[in-house]
Amino acid sequence: MFRRFLGPPSRDGAEPPRDAGRGTPDEIGDTATVRRIVARLEALPPEQARYLASFAYVMSRAAQADLDISDAETRVMEQSLVELGGLDEAQAVLVVEMAKLQARMQGATEDFLVTREFARMATEQLKLALLRCCFAVGAADDSISADEASIVNEIARELDVTREQLNAVREEFVERLSAIQAMRRMARGED
Repeated sequence: MFRRFLGPPSRDGAEPPRDAGRGTPDEIGDTATVRRIVARLEALPPEQARYLASFAYVMSRAAQADLDISDAETRVMEQSLVELGGLDEAQAVLVVEMAKLQARMQGATEDFLVTREFARMATEQLKLALLRCCFAVGAADDSISADEASIVNEIARELDVTREQLNAVREEFVERLSAIQAMRRMARGED
């Protein structure tokens, strides 16, 4: 997945010169930083890299449910990869940005395939952790929309999570569901 974004290496395997008149020193430094992060990610065992890439993609899919991935949602995804994926912050930023780009560009077939691949390699505990992260991404703006909840339900089905397990995870976020918030506002006579 990472090579798809960064392109293939040159034929002789050498990196392109960094001082070929392109960019400012800050831009060149950023490029070197990105290359170091990518090198560290590529050094991960392939199974762990696939796990992290699919984990981030599925979270991005949940964030994209309302056709916008906010800064708050992005921060939740990055934090999840640091806490659950064992990445440092810079690596998490790169993985999330790549996953967001792919989630925006890919269609429903890819969404299904990536989620099913994650399901094949994940334990039940990891599947539930991913669902919690998807709900947390949706709740990043303090309200999980109907579209976001629907996508998380779809993700749960593709992960082969039982209805009972999904309901237990959803219960942790019930106060953030937009439908519940609307009902409570109506009950208070606010709408």
